[in-house]
Amino acid sequence: MGMRREFGFAIVGTGLISTTHYEQISSIEGAKVVAIYSRKEEKAKSLAEKAGADWYTDYQEMLKRKDIDIVSIITPSGTHADMAIKAARAGKHVIVEKPMDISLEKAQQMIDVCREHHVKLSVISQHRFDSSAVKIKADINSGRFGKMVLGQVTVNWYRPQSYYDTSKWRGLWEMNGGGVLINQAIHSIDLFQYFMGEVESVYAHTAVLAHERIEVEDVAVATVKFKNGGLGTIVGTTAAYPGLSARLEIIGTNGTAVIENDQLIKHYLRNPTNETEAVNLAGVNNEDGGEPAHASVNPAALDGASHRLQFIDMMNAIQEDREPLVNGEEGLKPLKIILAIYESARTGQPKQIESF
Repeated sequence: MGMRREFGFAIVGTGLISTTHYEQISSIEGAKVVAIYSRKEEKAKSLAEKAGADWYTDYQEMLKRKDIDIVSIITPSGTHADMAIKAARAGKHVIVEKPMDISLEKAQQMIDVCREHHVKLSVISQHRFDSSAVKIKADINSGRFGKMVLGQVTVNWYRPQSYYDTSKWRGLWEMNGGGVLINQAIHSIDLFQYFMGEVESVYAHTAVLAHERIEVEDVAVATVKFKNGGLGTIVGTTAAYPGLSARLEIIGTNGTAVIENDQLIKHYLRNPTNETEAVNLAGVNNEDGGEPAHASVNPAALDGASHRLQFIDMMNAIQEDREPLVNGEEGLKPLKIILAIYESARTGQPKQIESF
């Protein structure tokens, strides 16, 4: 690849993750945040001042700028498709935070419009770029894990009542599309299916047990059947004071791996090469009773390094005219699983998942 061109970014939305987006984009050679959009003038001004960018409260006006190549959308989940479609029609490439939207129909429309207007679409699934995930995926693809037989996702996080009370959209089906699964556990669920393979069906229970004045689940349990015959479980909550770990376990006939709080803490292979059979990295120890400083309790305590890698991948995809590594179709996969879990919980019946 030749010399990288310069890319202008616009950040659309000023929520908690906006700081991660502008800091990581600004750290990339050849990338510059040139515009910030928010419905609220004071928030747009504040982030624009930090980012050294112009600010807008008129989205369509901002999209007229010729120096914007990529828009990074971090607005409430239920607005993602609408914002992305407007950007695509203005000829802008699109990065959209998880979930890509809260309905499959809107998400598919986003994919279709981006293709129609020949712009790239990347859905934030930054943990696929973590070194732990890259290594496990490579070992699975090479056959070193054997047949995948069992997977387990557990996201036992904590959000206080104020987390929901201070937002007009968190906790509501209309704008958030769900609770702990679609908002907190979606990244772990994405890695789950990324490693284990396509999901055939789910059977689930969800409940609101620990918070007031919310519509969406704060506790969820689901069993999963994969098309390759493997089985699995998904467990999530925002009621685990003071905030425990996000843990993903995958088991194949020839290997086992455990990722906890984004770190590979166990990695066993029946037939190792020259590597250590077990990798045990230091994790977070909360036995002292103090509050952990990670995303299990504080959504702002997010390490943005993997976001940075996904932004770079998008820039490379544009320059090389290829699909981003996490394109719209890939972003659709965890959304399908989560919405199927909600449907199963509503009906009390197993839910089949249409082909990915």
